[in-house]
This record gives sequence, C-alpha cells and structure tokens, in this order.
Amino acid sequence: MSSPLEDLESNLELFIENVRQLGIIVSDFQPQGQTTLNQKINQMVTLMQEVDKSKNKVQDIQVPLEVFDYIDQGRNPQLFTKDCMEKALARNEQVKGKIEAYRRFKALLLLELSKVFPTEMAKYRAIRGDERPAT
Repeated sequence: MSSPLEDLESNLELFIENVRQLGIIVSDFQPQGQTTLNQKINQMVTLMQEVDKSKNKVQDIQVPLEVFDYIDQGRNPQLFTKDCMEKALARNEQVKGKIEAYRRFKALLLLELSKVFPTEMAKYRAIRGDERPAT
C-alpha cells in the first residue's frame, strides 16, 4: 500500500499529463474529437476530486515558502536543503568564532582584573570555586 503522499504525487502527475493531452486536443480541435475531449475533461474533474480527497491526508506536511521561491526562480527545490545546510554551517562557524573571542576576552579580562584588583579577584575566585591562580 502506498503512502498518502505517494498517492497525491501520482494523482498530480496524472492530472498534469491529462492537462497536457487536453491542451493538444484543444489546440487542434476537430469535431470528431468531441468525445475524446469530453473524456479528458471528465478525467480532469475526477483527478481534481482525487487531489481534493488527498488534501486531508497530507495536511500535516509543511513546506517552507522558500521552496516555492526556488520553484518560481526555476531552481531545483531539492537544492533548498543543501543551501540551508550550507547557510547553517556558515552561521555555525560565525557563532563558533564569537564564542572563542568571548572566551579569550574573559581570560584576558580576568588576568587584567587580577593584576589591578588582586584581593577582590581572589574573593571572586573563592566564591566561584575557581582556585586557579591568576597567570
């Protein structure tokens, strides 16, 4: 048994193919093709009803709006995930750099404060439970 998402996908593919065939029939319409045209229109209505029935089964699927932007721009929507990962990695590197800068700043600040205020810093270290001597 296929999943609701696969059913929706196959119904959409059938619908798209039916619309393509309908366009061909209409672009070169001949009176003897009326029966075929009616069949295609009925198939299209049936497929639209199937798609409508499928919507309740796939309501919990959330698609980021950016994916639709990718499609509108003619880009492959599967690249969205790759681009998100690359952006996340770049942002992670930035944050990692900031964290390291703050650690160095903290160490330097503690060192300088220990030079200027040795007794207060000793009390601070005792309260914090950090018995390391200032270097």
